[in-house]
Amino acid sequence: MQYNKEKQLRYDSAYLKMAREWAKLSHCSRKQVGALIVKNNMIISDGYNGTPTGYDNCCENENGDTHWYVLHAEANALTKVAKSNHNVNEATLYITLSPCKECSKLILQAGITRVVYINGYKDSSGLNFLKSSGIQLTQIENLDE
Repeated sequence: MQYNKEKQLRYDSAYLKMAREWAKLSHCSRKQVGALIVKNNMIISDGYNGTPTGYDNCCENENGDTHWYVLHAEANALTKVAKSNHNVNEATLYITLSPCKECSKLILQAGITRVVYINGYKDSSGLNFLKSSGIQLTQIENLDE
Protein backbone atom coordinates (compact mmCIF):
# COMPACT_ATOMS: atom_id res chain seq x y z
CA MET A 1 0.00 0.00 0.00
CA GLN A 2 2.89 2.37 0.73
CA TYR A 3 4.01 2.14 -2.90
CA ASN A 4 0.61 3.37 -4.12
CA LYS A 5 0.75 6.38 -1.78
CA GLU A 6 4.22 7.25 -3.02
CA LYS A 7 3.14 6.84 -6.63
CA GLN A 8 0.06 9.02 -6.04
CA LEU A 9 2.22 11.71 -4.44
CA ARG A 10 4.55 11.67 -7.46
CA TYR A 11 1.61 12.14 -9.83
CA ASP A 12 -0.03 14.75 -7.62
CA SER A 13 3.21 16.73 -7.49
CA ALA A 14 3.68 16.49 -11.25
CA TYR A 15 0.15 17.73 -11.97
CA LEU A 16 0.57 20.59 -9.49
CA LYS A 17 3.81 21.62 -11.18
CA MET A 18 1.93 21.66 -14.49
CA ALA A 19 -0.83 23.77 -12.92
CA ARG A 20 1.83 26.15 -11.65
CA GLU A 21 3.19 26.51 -15.19
CA TRP A 22 -0.35 27.03 -16.50
CA ALA A 23 -0.83 29.84 -13.95
CA LYS A 24 1.96 31.77 -15.69
CA LEU A 25 -0.39 32.24 -18.66
CA SER A 26 -2.61 34.49 -16.52
CA HIS A 27 -2.41 38.22 -17.18
CA CYS A 28 -3.45 39.02 -13.60
CA SER A 29 -0.88 41.06 -11.68
CA ARG A 30 -2.02 40.37 -8.11
CA LYS A 31 -2.33 36.62 -8.27
CA GLN A 32 -1.78 34.01 -10.97
CA VAL A 33 -3.65 30.75 -10.45
CA GLY A 34 -3.62 27.60 -12.59
CA ALA A 35 -5.87 24.55 -12.59
CA LEU A 36 -5.97 21.12 -14.21
CA ILE A 37 -8.79 18.59 -14.11
CA VAL A 38 -7.64 14.98 -14.34
CA LYS A 39 -9.84 11.93 -14.81
CA ASN A 40 -8.67 8.35 -15.39
CA ASN A 41 -5.05 9.53 -15.51
CA MET A 42 -5.81 11.96 -18.34
CA ILE A 43 -5.91 15.76 -18.27
CA ILE A 44 -9.38 16.64 -19.51
CA SER A 45 -9.35 20.38 -18.87
CA ASP A 46 -7.19 23.27 -17.78
CA GLY A 47 -7.65 26.86 -16.81
CA TYR A 48 -6.12 29.94 -15.29
CA ASN A 49 -7.59 33.06 -13.79
CA GLY A 50 -8.41 35.80 -16.24
CA THR A 51 -11.01 37.84 -18.03
CA PRO A 52 -13.78 36.35 -20.18
CA THR A 53 -13.23 35.86 -23.90
CA GLY A 54 -13.43 39.16 -25.75
CA TYR A 55 -12.45 41.31 -22.77
CA ASP A 56 -9.17 43.13 -22.31
CA ASN A 57 -6.68 40.85 -20.55
CA CYS A 58 -6.11 43.33 -17.72
CA CYS A 59 -7.52 41.76 -14.54
CA GLU A 60 -7.14 44.73 -12.19
CA ASN A 61 -8.39 48.31 -12.19
CA GLU A 62 -6.22 51.40 -11.69
CA ASN A 63 -6.40 50.87 -7.89
CA GLY A 64 -5.09 47.31 -8.18
CA ASP A 65 -8.44 45.73 -7.32
CA THR A 66 -9.51 42.69 -9.32
CA HIS A 67 -12.38 43.31 -11.74
CA TRP A 68 -15.57 41.55 -10.60
CA TYR A 69 -15.86 39.70 -13.91
CA VAL A 70 -12.48 37.93 -13.72
CA LEU A 71 -12.96 34.16 -13.80
CA HIS A 72 -11.10 31.98 -11.33
CA ALA A 73 -8.88 29.21 -12.68
CA GLU A 74 -11.16 26.37 -11.59
CA ALA A 75 -14.23 28.11 -13.04
CA ASN A 76 -12.38 28.50 -16.34
CA ALA A 77 -11.41 24.82 -16.32
CA LEU A 78 -14.99 23.77 -15.54
CA THR A 79 -16.53 25.94 -18.26
CA LYS A 80 -13.94 24.71 -20.73
CA VAL A 81 -14.72 21.05 -20.02
CA ALA A 82 -18.44 21.84 -20.34
CA LYS A 83 -17.77 22.61 -24.02
CA SER A 84 -16.17 19.18 -24.54
CA ASN A 85 -17.44 15.62 -24.57
CA HIS A 86 -15.83 14.94 -21.16
CA ASN A 87 -17.44 15.07 -17.75
CA VAL A 88 -15.73 15.71 -14.45
CA ASN A 89 -17.68 13.20 -12.39
CA GLU A 90 -15.18 11.57 -9.98
CA ALA A 91 -12.30 13.65 -11.36
CA THR A 92 -9.49 15.38 -9.47
CA LEU A 93 -8.93 19.14 -9.56
CA TYR A 94 -5.32 20.26 -9.24
CA ILE A 95 -5.01 23.93 -8.40
CA THR A 96 -2.27 26.26 -7.22
CA LEU A 97 -4.55 28.10 -4.75
CA SER A 98 -7.36 26.47 -2.78
CA PRO A 99 -10.87 27.29 -4.03
CA CYS A 100 -12.95 30.19 -2.78
CA LYS A 101 -16.46 29.53 -1.50
CA GLU A 102 -18.07 30.41 -4.85
CA CYS A 103 -15.87 28.01 -6.83
CA SER A 104 -16.30 25.32 -4.17
CA LYS A 105 -20.01 25.17 -4.97
CA LEU A 106 -19.19 24.64 -8.65
CA ILE A 107 -16.65 21.92 -7.83
CA LEU A 108 -19.14 19.99 -5.72
CA GLN A 109 -21.99 20.40 -8.19
CA ALA A 110 -19.80 19.29 -11.11
CA GLY A 111 -19.01 15.97 -9.41
CA ILE A 112 -15.30 16.44 -8.68
CA THR A 113 -14.39 14.17 -5.77
CA ARG A 114 -10.81 15.23 -5.00
CA VAL A 115 -9.00 18.58 -4.82
CA VAL A 116 -5.22 18.84 -4.60
CA TYR A 117 -3.75 22.29 -4.04
CA ILE A 118 -0.51 24.08 -3.18
CA ASN A 119 -1.42 27.22 -1.23
CA GLY A 120 -4.41 28.00 0.94
CA TYR A 121 -6.70 30.87 -0.03
CA LYS A 122 -7.05 33.65 2.57
CA ASP A 123 -10.62 32.55 3.34
CA SER A 124 -10.91 28.86 4.22
CA SER A 125 -14.73 28.79 3.76
CA GLY A 126 -14.38 27.03 0.40
CA LEU A 127 -12.17 24.29 1.82
CA ASN A 128 -14.45 23.87 4.84
CA PHE A 129 -17.46 23.52 2.54
CA LEU A 130 -15.73 20.93 0.35
CA LYS A 131 -14.53 18.94 3.36
CA SER A 132 -18.01 18.90 4.92
CA SER A 133 -19.37 17.76 1.53
CA GLY A 134 -17.08 14.71 1.45
CA ILE A 135 -14.57 16.01 -1.11
CA GLN A 136 -11.09 14.62 -0.47
CA LEU A 137 -8.62 17.48 0.08
CA THR A 138 -4.84 17.24 -0.18
CA GLN A 139 -2.40 20.10 0.25
CA ILE A 140 1.14 19.75 -1.08
CA GLU A 141 3.07 22.88 -0.25
CA ASN A 142 6.63 21.80 -0.89
CA LEU A 143 7.00 20.81 -4.51
CA ASP A 144 10.56 19.82 -5.33
CA GLU A 145 11.82 21.78 -8.30
